[in-house]
Order: sequence, then C-alpha cells, then structure tokens
Amino acid sequence: MGELAGRIALVTGGASGIGHASSLALAREGADVALTYFSSADEARAVAAEIEALGRRALALHADMTDAATVERVVAETEAKLGPIDILFANAGGILKRIRSVEATLDLWNQVFAVNTTSTFLICQAVLKRMEPRKRGAIITMSSLAAFTGGGPGATHYAASKGAIVTYTRGLAREVGPLGIRVNGVAPGLIGTRFHDVFNTPAGRASAVAATPLQREGTPQDVAEAVVYLASDRSSFITGETIQINGGAGVY
Repeated sequence: MGELAGRIALVTGGASGIGHASSLALAREGADVALTYFSSADEARAVAAEIEALGRRALALHADMTDAATVERVVAETEAKLGPIDILFANAGGILKRIRSVEATLDLWNQVFAVNTTSTFLICQAVLKRMEPRKRGAIITMSSLAAFTGGGPGATHYAASKGAIVTYTRGLAREVGPLGIRVNGVAPGLIGTRFHDVFNTPAGRASAVAATPLQREGTPQDVAEAVVYLASDRSSFITGETIQINGGAGVY
C-alpha cells in the first residue's frame, strides 16, 4: 500500500510542475490527495484523474491562497470530503515578474510576499488549527535556492519572500514540535518546469547548468521525492530543516 497509506495530503499549487509531481508521488505512497489550483483548471482535473487511477481519492479545489477565507474553506472542504489532513505541502507561489529592485513598485513587493509568504502562513495556520488537537502531522514548505543566494537577475523581491519562508519554517518547527508536528522545507534550484520556461532564458538556463556540479537541470520528481521523504516516518527526527535540491549549485 505504501508508507503513507491511510493518510490525507493537501498540496497547494498542485496542478503543474513540482506540485503535480508531488501530488502523484504522495498518492503512489498511499495518500489520498487534495490539491489547489488558481488558473489551471484543466490541468488540476487531469492530476486528480491520475491520482484516482492510482486507486487513491482526489480532490481539486480552485483557490486564491492569499485570501484567508478561501484558505479556511479549502482546509474545511478537504477534511469534510477526505478526512483529517496529515500532510501539508505549501507549494503555491511565484515570482510574478523579474525587475531590478530600484525599479520595483511597492505593490509588486507586496504581491510577491502575498503569493509566496502570506499564502504559506495562511495555509499553515489553517491546517495547524486541526493538527494541533490531534498532536500529529507533517508540514513541508516551499522555499528556493534564491533564498540562499539572493536570487538571479531581477529577483531580489522573490528571493526575500523565499528567505522569509526558511525562517518561518524554522520558527514554526520550534513552536509546534512539542505537539508532535514536524515542519520542514524544500528549496529547489533550477528545476525544469514552466516557471523557468516563462521567467528564464535558454542562455540563463545553460549558464546555471554549467555552474552546477551535477551538470543538469533538476526535475519535478527530484523535488517530489524529497517531499515524500519529509512527509514520511523516515524523517521522524527531522524538523526545522530546509533541504536544498539543486545539484550542488549551493556549494561554494
């Protein structure tokens, strides 16, 4: 049945890329999976169908994860239809645009923090309200290599928001660890997803690969495997950590 058999997972931003791969990886290990999407309705339905084809239950929910009432609805609906949430992968986020810091507007700064950091806070808070009385659960947050390097060209706003997630992950782990809940994060480097199709260039990607000791881009499955590990009992004595998944790009 898999090491996550009988558990309920919620993956935000689960319709494509890393979220898609992680949703399927969790399902392959036996979890029933709810996933949220914002604009990719057809992709979300396709992911749900893939999960069901694996013999697991699935739920695809449209949601703006920056809205507190919507986030609460997502959690309530997941638990009503699938059961108590055991695993949360707070994956939703994005860069919105690349721009030099001196040219960025305050509105863009706030939007990027809302999409990345506030959405993570809101979903963790909503899920923890249910996990804490049960004294169990695993939460995985989504950071980035940018949190450790400051980001690529025009990405300081994004890097700052992802750096905040690393700190939030560490602090939250200390807060809820005594209640039997673990909180860890993943920080991908260059992963071959739509994110880099839109916000990177072939030359930029080739340069990043050349500077990576393993000499390749990562795949969504590379990240999904780490998500499954952090969700499982194999990582039962790990909390407050953010695993960098970047082929060695963070080694200096």
